[in-house]
Amino acid sequence: MGITKCRSRSDLQEGLLEAALYDRRVLIERGVANVREIEVSVMGNDDPRASVPGEVLPSREFYSYESKYVDGTSGLLIPAPLPQETTSRIQDLAVRAYKAIDASGMARVDFFIDKDSGEVYLNELNTLPGFTKISMYPKLWEASGMSYTELVDRLIDLALQRKADRARISHSYRSQQ
Repeated sequence: MGITKCRSRSDLQEGLLEAALYDRRVLIERGVANVREIEVSVMGNDDPRASVPGEVLPSREFYSYESKYVDGTSGLLIPAPLPQETTSRIQDLAVRAYKAIDASGMARVDFFIDKDSGEVYLNELNTLPGFTKISMYPKLWEASGMSYTELVDRLIDLALQRKADRARISHSYRSQQ
């Protein structure tokens, strides 16, 4: 929601107005043409791991809110048909991005791969990914060998671990005062 692909100054002006309906902060990114969209689920606290990657097959120019949630016309390829070297690189980059923001619990890390050069671009890191029956996050873990029930149990365990870590830090700080 609030995402617009712009090709002219007037498109940009309209896009900025659209984005401003959703937040006071607006991000403008340089577009990358002719790309594949790849997503990876990441889970963990101090030792995160990445799922197999999946590929989004957008039914429109890009994977929009409408094509995902309204008309459901976009497709998914899980696992993404990628060379093993590219899969490993994307999984490594996903975990590194996750650690770079000190994420915990879960996130979905999205990439673009230039179809011509093979260059990989980090698109976004979503710390609250969807968790519905059509969402990539649980689908990618299922394709990685983890059932939905196991996934939920693991995420609860990670949340409890993080809570215990924070309680220890808070207790240590208070006892030093």
